[in-house]
Amino acid sequence: MDVMPQNGARGTRAGRSAAPVGARGSLDDDAGHDTGPAAGPGTSPGTAPDAGRDALPAAEDLGAPGAGPGIDPDDLPDGLLVADAHGRVVCFNAAAARITALSPADVLGRPVEQAMPLEDLEGRRWWALTQPYTGLAIRSGHPERNLLLPGGREVLVAARYVREHPTGPLRRLVVTLRGTEARRRTERSHAELIATVAHELRSPLTSVKGFTATLLAKWERFTEDQKKLMLETVDADADRVTRLIAELLDISRIDSGRLEVRRQPVDIATAVQRHVDAHVAAGQPGDRFRIEVSRPLPALWADPDKVDQVLGNLLENAVRHGDGTVTIEVAPSSAPREHRSTGTAVTVSDEGPGIPEESMSRVFTRFWRGSKRGGTGLGLYIVKGIVEAHGGTIAVGRAPGGGAEFRFILPVGAPAFLV
Repeated sequence: MDVMPQNGARGTRAGRSAAPVGARGSLDDDAGHDTGPAAGPGTSPGTAPDAGRDALPAAEDLGAPGAGPGIDPDDLPDGLLVADAHGRVVCFNAAAARITALSPADVLGRPVEQAMPLEDLEGRRWWALTQPYTGLAIRSGHPERNLLLPGGREVLVAARYVREHPTGPLRRLVVTLRGTEARRRTERSHAELIATVAHELRSPLTSVKGFTATLLAKWERFTEDQKKLMLETVDADADRVTRLIAELLDISRIDSGRLEVRRQPVDIATAVQRHVDAHVAAGQPGDRFRIEVSRPLPALWADPDKVDQVLGNLLENAVRHGDGTVTIEVAPSSAPREHRSTGTAVTVSDEGPGIPEESMSRVFTRFWRGSKRGGTGLGLYIVKGIVEAHGGTIAVGRAPGGGAEFRFILPVGAPAFLV
């Protein structure tokens, strides 16, 4: 497979344009010619061999198997820098120029250690440490590392050493470059998660510590009703901490794809009624809820604990952040053209202000909060992960009454051992 010739930010060499990658007259053909003194990575441009002689690397050396459509290095999403056997840069694609903010004219044809003067986080010159051309011949490269360019710009750098044979001299140095933006977003997300957890844990633990210390120090001074009230508060705050820890474990499992689903027969209508009864018992008026069940419902095999978690979160959101009547609809979900049941659909809607259109796409992300009325902003993220772990889907929209509407579908299906 041939790689297209480069121009501009591509693999053109000083002196004249490089031939297409894989074309005759490339590095392989030049190997038998006398080029004068070899220019290593530390050789100055004035003493280097003709920078225009060598073409770009052959396609097979870049890992392209066989013949096929041409590959332009500028099409690669990551930065690519290739240095020849003499240590001079012969390829510097557009992504590399964007990531490093270096001009291709200042890089192409120059010794790699001068064109890319990388340093590690301790200020040590990277090429002097790694010595790709003069170091141990058994090395095949180095893994991705966070390095610095002059001016402090951070770059993620990985390298591969291409040799004629395992312990032979270096034929080509292939370096990939990536920006650090994605890693920094991940680090910010982790930092935000830690800050949120610390904040959410501090309040209940402060309450638990305060009430227990007070009871231990002044037990005889309180009436039985006062003691009961404080112990109930401690119990509620302990439950809150337990829920938060469970959320963190769920997030970890969802992010790593290890969320386990233990499927059992689930009566979804009964589960909905149970959650509504719990809200009524907690003080919500009974006429605030309306349950609509369309029967017959298909047999649903799901994890009952996870289904309870989904229903509990959606109903809690509707009660806390919505207004008016909370409607829960349970009905079979059928394919539009097949007219057969494919799953069970549950819709939870309210008559509150709803979710702004511009926020719809962020509802199921971490830390999204529809209002400032408490919460970690993790519940809907976990709900989405649970539904998708079951092979289902969940969506948010605007209810007929103007409030928020959440609809999730759990597919029909039994565990593999029953099929």
